[in-house]
Amino acid sequence: MTGQDTAGADRIDTSRPHPARMYDWYLGGKDNYPVDEEMGRQMLALDPRVPVMARVNRAFMHRATRWLAGAGVRQFLDVGTGIPTEPNLHQVAQDVAPDARVVYCDNDPVVLAHAAALLRSTEEGATEYLQADVRDPATIVEGARKALDFGRPIALSLVALLHFVSDEDGAHDLVQRLLAELPSGSHLVMTHATADFTPEQSAAATEKLKAAGVTLALRSRAEFTRFFDGLELVEPGVEIVHKWHPEPGEPVPGQDDGVIPGYGAVARKP
Repeated sequence: MTGQDTAGADRIDTSRPHPARMYDWYLGGKDNYPVDEEMGRQMLALDPRVPVMARVNRAFMHRATRWLAGAGVRQFLDVGTGIPTEPNLHQVAQDVAPDARVVYCDNDPVVLAHAAALLRSTEEGATEYLQADVRDPATIVEGARKALDFGRPIALSLVALLHFVSDEDGAHDLVQRLLAELPSGSHLVMTHATADFTPEQSAAATEKLKAAGVTLALRSRAEFTRFFDGLELVEPGVEIVHKWHPEPGEPVPGQDDGVIPGYGAVARKP
């Protein structure tokens, strides 16, 4: 959390790409390494819209956060937060509800280093950071309890994360274990890449990332929808990411140039 030892930031593995740093490169950031850029360029060679996908996911997070804060949610647990890119989730939430509390969680030391700086610039206690992996839900919940009230609704955000967790690692079970700790009235916010629209490019991307030590578990619409079993989907339900609650104004450039291969949804825990 805010008092967490940041010495782990020195243990950065630059021998293979990391999804958070690749995402940063797609968004035009500078907090990535040559190995991340190289793999990013290989992904672009397969589908030049990958940076558009990254920006579309980011825009979805903004819209979903605003919708939830407007609906009265005041606590957010963002797992797989990635390298901070303004506006960050806490800025979006607190713009609607200044009393909103946010816990960020990621497993990359680069993210940890940036989070430490980010937290120094925010109101004490309103925004916290936890270094943990989504494959360790017990640690996530234990850390989040120090900052969030688990007796009140919490929005669990898993944006562009679960397609890096395989079925062998129990992706669906991990989500259920996190949700089981949250009270009624909480929400699950998710986006997920899919091979439904680009099977050949997706298969090639999966193999390239696998060779570099990165798991890519693209799931169908039905497999994505399974994450929401037992929950009440917010209208319009499971949708192409940029079509979920679109807002007036300029869309992400390029988002309408063919189907963006990913799904998004928000659902409430009864």
